Amino acid sequence: MRILLPPSESKRPNPRRGRPVDLAALPYPELEPVRAEVRQALDTLTRTADPTRALGVPPGVLDQALANLDLLAAPARPAIEVYDGVLYEALDWATLSPRAKRRARDQLLIQSSVWGLVGPQHRITGYRINACATMPTGRKVEAAWRDVLPGVLAGMVADGPVVDCRSGSYTTMGRVRPAHPVRVFQVVDGVRRTVSHHAKHTRGLVARWLLEADRTPRTLGQVVAEIGRHADCTLVGDTIEVVA
Repeated sequence: MRILLPPSESKRPNPRRGRPVDLAALPYPELEPVRAEVRQALDTLTRTADPTRALGVPPGVLDQALANLDLLAAPARPAIEVYDGVLYEALDWATLSPRAKRRARDQLLIQSSVWGLVGPQHRITGYRINACATMPTGRKVEAAWRDVLPGVLAGMVADGPVVDCRSGSYTTMGRVRPAHPVRVFQVVDGVRRTVSHHAKHTRGLVARWLLEADRTPRTLGQVVAEIGRHADCTLVGDTIEVVA
């Protein structure tokens, strides 16, 4: 089993001390050409007269955007400690059992618009850029990743079900079949309705439930059954539908 997570827009500040990113230690070295392309674009866009506009991020995060200039020089921290959005709050890494954390190091992957695919233990620095931003080369960030991520992800399917907790442009950047996207619903007046923001919270819980399972789910049926211990869960085609 593999669990795919998106990044979060919000990120914790880089620590004051520590070693910088070790590029050679990052997984999937075949992604390095695109990582390098995006890093260069990040540096160039951040040095423009209006960096937040160039990066496609809100003006209020200028200080965070300027951290792009120290991407390889600043102290790094494990990826799971960099992201702190709604999904990661629900996953609540700090309270996972030691066994769940060991599983996560083998089974959990975070997809980043700068670092590509990384595990929770791989050390990275924070950054700000919209995946839809246009790089100085004229290519969008998401288009650059679409050239390489699908091939890497396709190699994971043989290891068991791929539980896809990504959304939006991150799914577009790295499509993999057969993968099993997690869609979240709420029942309102007896009618199932899809939800957006709250879906991030539920997907974080799904990742937590699977990592904390008594036994690692190795088939799609076992994945659905494990989620079903915590929430109403059904399989519709290739999609895992969860009622929050």
